Amino acid sequence: MPSTHNKEKSWDTDDIDKWKIEEFKPEHNAAGSFAEESSFMTLFPKYREQYLKEAWPVITRALEKQGIACTLDLVEGSMTVKTTRKTYDPAAIIKSRDLIKLLARSVPVTQAMKILEDGVACDVIKIRNQVRNKERFVKRRQRILGPNGSTLKALELLTGTYILVQGNTVAVMGPFKGLKEVRRIIDDCMANIHPIYHIKELMIKRELAKDPTLAEESWDRFLPNFKKRTLSKRHVPFKVTDKEKKTYTPFPPAPEKSKVDLQIESGEYFLSKEAKDRVHKEEVVERQRLKRDEKMREREKDFVAPEEVTPADLEEKQKKKDKKEKKEKKEKKEKSKRKRETEEDVDADEAAERKEKKKKKKSKSKEVSSDGE
Repeated sequence: MPSTHNKEKSWDTDDIDKWKIEEFKPEHNAAGSFAEESSFMTLFPKYREQYLKEAWPVITRALEKQGIACTLDLVEGSMTVKTTRKTYDPAAIIKSRDLIKLLARSVPVTQAMKILEDGVACDVIKIRNQVRNKERFVKRRQRILGPNGSTLKALELLTGTYILVQGNTVAVMGPFKGLKEVRRIIDDCMANIHPIYHIKELMIKRELAKDPTLAEESWDRFLPNFKKRTLSKRHVPFKVTDKEKKTYTPFPPAPEKSKVDLQIESGEYFLSKEAKDRVHKEEVVERQRLKRDEKMREREKDFVAPEEVTPADLEEKQKKKDKKEKKEKKEKKEKSKRKRETEEDVDADEAAERKEKKKKKKSKSKEVSSDGE
């Protein structure tokens, strides 16, 4: 049987945006007020107390428009939002929950208020539990920010989101597609994949999206394929520095003495705890004394008076310098003379050899002519 639901509709025109989220108004809620009250509470850190106290009237006014009641408890350090009889939008309480969550994560009020708009969502990504080492975690978290926050700004522009790196979490606000991309980038960054690779990929995708001919084609051939470079895990052989031939012995080498054995030899093992502490303190004091003496010697170097140079000393230095120069010139002359002499001797020897060869050739030619006659 042919389908009947694909008929042309008179009201369905091309200028209608089917993906647009229409604003939810009080008249859309035909059922009236909610049967039960819904509420959410979140704690905030101590350093946010003063800021939230000052900004709370603005938050209250914004939530009143949505029919949501909010309370700030400074004693307990918590924020609470709940529905009232005036609440008409079922999603308003969820948006309010996200608002207080963002405020607790140090997002500014002006930025956090945008979560109440349709089409804006948020995501708080926990990053501390992804890396065990504290130093490594700090370095990888810094990669998200980049030099002077340039990497973070690039990610915000390419994904159309707002990103705030605060402590052990990353708060992100924006459209759902942008949130998904940012979460992937941050997870990869914590797994030691630099965000710059994703930034390059996003830039290429943005340019490809402008071309309508590529809408139904695969973009894999245009996207960069960064291969993971693994360092060689080959075992480095032990370098033998002592290559002297040693006499063979069937017995194994003596085992190295343990810390306890060395203490027994020195007699430290039999000392009481107080005596050990006293010896340790004496060693520390001795090391400090040596260090102090060394520093004092270095400081005293600056106060040592330079040697006084008299005119007689200067003349003597000049004479020595002149003598040295004369000696060097003399040696150079002698060297060049010897070189010339050796070259002349070689030339004379070569000339004598040539003469002898010529004489031999002449004598051979005479012998051949006499044999022919």
